[in-house]
Amino acid sequence: MSPTTSHVRRVQPWLVAVLGALLAAAIVFLSAPGAFAAAPDTPGGDQEATDFYFGGVITFEEKGVPDVTVSVSGGGFEAETITDAEGRWRLYVPEKETYTLTVDESTLPDGVIVDGESASQEVEFGLTGSKIVNLFLGEGERVTQSFFDQLMVRLVNGLNFGLLLALAAMGASLIYGTTGLSNFAHGEMVTWGALMALVLTSFWSLPFWIGIILAVVMGGVLGLVLDAGLWRPLRRRGLGVVQLMIVSIGLSLALRYTFQYFIGGRTYQLPGASPAPIQFGPISLSYIDLISMGVSIVVILFVAYFLLGTRIGKATRAISDNPQLASASGINVDRVIRIVWVLAGVLAALSGILWAYFRPGVKWDMGTQMLLLIFAAITLGGLGTAFGALLGALIVGIVVEVSTLWIPSDLKYAGALVVLILILLVRPQGLLGRKERLG
Repeated sequence: MSPTTSHVRRVQPWLVAVLGALLAAAIVFLSAPGAFAAAPDTPGGDQEATDFYFGGVITFEEKGVPDVTVSVSGGGFEAETITDAEGRWRLYVPEKETYTLTVDESTLPDGVIVDGESASQEVEFGLTGSKIVNLFLGEGERVTQSFFDQLMVRLVNGLNFGLLLALAAMGASLIYGTTGLSNFAHGEMVTWGALMALVLTSFWSLPFWIGIILAVVMGGVLGLVLDAGLWRPLRRRGLGVVQLMIVSIGLSLALRYTFQYFIGGRTYQLPGASPAPIQFGPISLSYIDLISMGVSIVVILFVAYFLLGTRIGKATRAISDNPQLASASGINVDRVIRIVWVLAGVLAALSGILWAYFRPGVKWDMGTQMLLLIFAAITLGGLGTAFGALLGALIVGIVVEVSTLWIPSDLKYAGALVVLILILLVRPQGLLGRKERLG
């Protein structure tokens, strides 16, 4: 660790707050492109055209109904559009599969619902690449869950999301704490885990659990290769954290488009994705959700024991506090950093696998969708502290899911960033950060 690295990590509290605000603006901008969407000039004009699409007209009393939100989901793909002045709509999909078509009844006129038992229905193609689905409305009122039931459902989903986010955030936080590097390629380390699980279980047909374990191991291998082949040589050359951060951005782009080159732009499913849910009162959870939360908790407890109860963990914390003093005390800093990179790779890979089941599907850029949320969790909890990243991830996960009770789902990530800004205004060092580290 160079003196330059130690100096750069000492930032002023106002700078942390400004960075948090910029991060919030970035996530709102990137995650809500359709928050104020209007109907396209032509049906389907707001999407990338493919060879396959669903289309139709929504009518009430033989008249087209404008400004109704229609969405389609399936196979890890999701898209939505808005009906035009004549009630026409079109949704393009990547391939011929069975999809779920849903009308957002909150966008319908008062006292009007979609005819039938539900506003959602399964739709599939025939011999052609298009399917016309005309939807008819009638007077009525749909019975929905109570506010308390909806709150409980979102709290559980938020906890599940927060736990898997915490795995990736804790690894990235450990890297920052020991090296001062904000690793923008951490999202690709998340993607790598999901891709390895896909290759081993689906492409090579290995037994499921063997494939998953090997995929997690391959995450650790990636962390080892990156540190040995790239980051350690750059540290020895005395590069500062800003230069290293720029290198990580380039690495992120290189890995991302390498993934796309090999698997293309489609979305793949891991074995057993989207199983039948199990009802716990108003809460629906699949056995994969239960396993995901259980595995996340066990791994987080293991990381806590590693940091608090082992010599390597204590050395990791010492390097995070003062790398020069740790080195002078006889700690092999390079060895500890190497172990941290391997651990971060394992955690990122596991997070990617769980993310592929939580938001069904493996895609070449899936980790990029998590990256800003990972940084938000780290900043919220306190820079460089793994337990702060855990706390921040849980808060981000719960706020993201619960906020959809009041705001459109397109803006759900904004709610977590509002909380981030408010907390940083009060505690610029984050919830568990220490003021002395902010200089």
